[in-house]
Amino acid sequence: MNSTEAILKLQNGSDVRGIAVEGVPDEKVNLTPEAVNRIAAGYAQFLAQKLGKKEGDLRIAVGHDSRISADMMKEAVFAGLLGRGVHVTDCGLASTPAMFMSIIFEDTAMDGAIMITASHLPYNRNGLKFFTENGGLEKKEVKEVLTLASKLSATAVSTAAIASLDLIERYALHLRQKICAGLRSGMYDRPLEGMHIVVDAGNGSGGFFAKKVLAPLGADTTGSQFLEPDGHFPNHIPNPENKEAMASIRKAVLDNQADLGLIFDTDVDRMSAVLPSGEEINRNALIAMMAAILAPDYPGSTIITDSVTSDELTTFLEDELHLVHHRYMRGYKNVIDECIRLNKAGTVSPLAIETSGHGALSENYYLDDGAYLAVKLLIAAAKAKKAGKPLGDLIAALGQPAEGVEYRLKISGDSDVQAYGADVLKAFEQRAEEKGISIAKPSYEGVRLVFPGGWALLRMSLHDPNMPLNIESKAVGGCEAIAKDVKALLAGFDRLNITVLPD
Repeated sequence: MNSTEAILKLQNGSDVRGIAVEGVPDEKVNLTPEAVNRIAAGYAQFLAQKLGKKEGDLRIAVGHDSRISADMMKEAVFAGLLGRGVHVTDCGLASTPAMFMSIIFEDTAMDGAIMITASHLPYNRNGLKFFTENGGLEKKEVKEVLTLASKLSATAVSTAAIASLDLIERYALHLRQKICAGLRSGMYDRPLEGMHIVVDAGNGSGGFFAKKVLAPLGADTTGSQFLEPDGHFPNHIPNPENKEAMASIRKAVLDNQADLGLIFDTDVDRMSAVLPSGEEINRNALIAMMAAILAPDYPGSTIITDSVTSDELTTFLEDELHLVHHRYMRGYKNVIDECIRLNKAGTVSPLAIETSGHGALSENYYLDDGAYLAVKLLIAAAKAKKAGKPLGDLIAALGQPAEGVEYRLKISGDSDVQAYGADVLKAFEQRAEEKGISIAKPSYEGVRLVFPGGWALLRMSLHDPNMPLNIESKAVGGCEAIAKDVKALLAGFDRLNITVLPD
């Protein structure tokens, strides 16, 4: 593989991802300093063309999460940008949303920003996210950056005289201002006095939320854990979807008798929460909670989610909150872009959110920002406490499936996986119709079968050669029965591994 192909292969949807350091058997470094240098230069070229500016007039901020390869990556980014004449600002340890806000804040007003992160992936991985004033780059724009990079050579430039900015301090001020405004409080009134809030940063970038947002506003953060950055992630995977991570923050809340627990992923663009009872507010419950918080200000509005949300969530959003549930497709950029499209078309859509914990509000630049979701949750929690009501009352009417399961059906062979998957879905839908099984319409991703006691969604993976199958049931044991029905509908596809499904 030549260097051009190697750079193009680093694209992962709307991000760049790769292996940055040795340490995991059979995983060879492909996100090299040379590649990062060239990619940063390609971004500078792309941004100059997009803004109609000279590269030498560009101001680009660079930040990173707690990964062990951060410094190496940062130096390579600096060299790539400086080689194009860009004015570079080093923001140090930062969150992904903060990097975008470096463009928005009037007192920083960057032309663009780069965040060095690979979210919750293992310690040997890293990546790059790129921002303009319109948000994160789209998939096609990242491809354009990498195409430009593939035609450039790495540059060797001194990175000694780079400006620095404590962006997290500025961003934390922004979040404190939002909390005070939401609680109609002055900045020095300590509006969170009397509240006990536990934060789990997973040794990523999110420790600032306890130290620089909650504590200055009077909150007791005793029992907060894993606030110090450590790129080996020694305590648990920094992922709000991870069961061990959620069990860890749940234990911290119960042990400390806290009013609320907040957990962030590595770069703080995702979050989940835990109530005083130990109830976990993630996935469908997080979507329901955020929608309930927003509903009074956006009556009758549309909530955009990914495709794997439960039927119980739809019932809650539509029957309890009198909102419209627009079940779209997986991929946080997909739900955000759909939210933007609907608002432009005149359909009020305040929230785009995935079950993964990526949530973006129209009031916050359509930015998927875990800390901003936490701010909205905190405001609601403080109001509920003042009124003597549990925060959980907001979603008391949300039903839960009895069980849920996800299978990943691998597709073998090197020939066109996407085309093969499309053929499988077409036949799957046709066979289901012939069997008289109901099919959810409209479906923006895959085929969702509706059974009397549950549902099954078969779709193509966004990035990998497999077909995820999500099943939920209203009765214990129902998922296995539905899986057996699905397996029968998939018989005969020799490249699709259905042996993982029960007989």
